[in-house]
Amino acid sequence: MIGAVLGMVIVLAIVLATCADAGAQGADPVRVTFPSMDGRTKLVGYVFTPGKAGRAPAVVMMHGRGGPYSTEANGRYDASTLSERHQMWGHLWASLGYVAILVDGFGPRGYPQGFARGSYEQRPEALNEVTVRPLDAYGALGYLHARTDVAPDSIVLQGWSNGGSATLATMAVVAADTPGAVAHSPVLGFRSALAFYPACGLKGMFADGYRPYAPIRVLMGDADEEVSPKRCAALVEKSRAQGGDIAIKLYPGATHDFDDPGRKRQSVDGNADAKADAMEAAPAFFAEQLAVKR
Repeated sequence: MIGAVLGMVIVLAIVLATCADAGAQGADPVRVTFPSMDGRTKLVGYVFTPGKAGRAPAVVMMHGRGGPYSTEANGRYDASTLSERHQMWGHLWASLGYVAILVDGFGPRGYPQGFARGSYEQRPEALNEVTVRPLDAYGALGYLHARTDVAPDSIVLQGWSNGGSATLATMAVVAADTPGAVAHSPVLGFRSALAFYPACGLKGMFADGYRPYAPIRVLMGDADEEVSPKRCAALVEKSRAQGGDIAIKLYPGATHDFDDPGRKRQSVDGNADAKADAMEAAPAFFAEQLAVKR
């Protein structure tokens, strides 16, 4: 296991050393469509591939409140206008041998431009990150299961902000009659997950305690101005007390969107340090988890 982790970290170091902007590497991802498990929405996904033969592990990526596209998309919502952050991570995963799919859960429901900060109370129920967006994640899981280039027992999940909250909800142990519950196990579901700066209130649905069915790690800044690090730390602490395999890493001085590669966010020292660490820690965590036999 240790050898696999070290190998992945070495590969990552090479990638970062040879390219200042990982998002600039490679061709645009391929646009695909597939059904959400909500039974009515045809989702859009953008697939980044490693370009080698055989079955590969895969990452499902869940965007935040701003949607998957650049703020400069100007009405053009396609692979060419994906945000720098999503391109950076998608190309990074592909360079490390993963098939990565970025799920657009907002565009197909009429909100491709996403939402501004402070708009939480005005967002429609159709985009509920606790009850709806997890069904999108499982729709992407089903799509990946059908691909011949994906190892179906080696699929992990990554989400940012609102998509980080959706990631937490997706990984929760739920009642057997919950929609999509058949997928809630490390074998049939996701092997592990990473939630970047999520809102951890989760609409009060886990007031009695949150327990993930597979390992999950939360990465966020202790200076986050948009969501509460204290609330997330409390969620994690309570979950761990109940046996949950979950942990949180708080980056000193880092804000919301700390891994956004744009100049504005990276001008903050705490963000630059957090981004560099997260881009090593994320691949190492997934490599370690995928090396564990279930």
